[in-house]
Amino acid sequence: MKCPNCASTDIGKIGVNQFYCWNCFIELSLQEGKLSLSQVEEDGSLTDLDDLFQDSELEAKANGF
Repeated sequence: MKCPNCASTDIGKIGVNQFYCWNCFIELSLQEGKLSLSQVEEDGSLTDLDDLFQDSELEAKANGF
């Protein structure tokens, strides 16, 4: 499994259908066949990064999970 943001393979599972990239510090969630990406902020909140990718990219990358 590779991170769609940085292509690192240093991915950890943090929950059901939830993963974390230890290289670029983003959280990846698989929902309804689509990958959702969020940046974890210093205060623990999440910032949505889905607008940086096209829907077709997120769906295609979700198939790799």
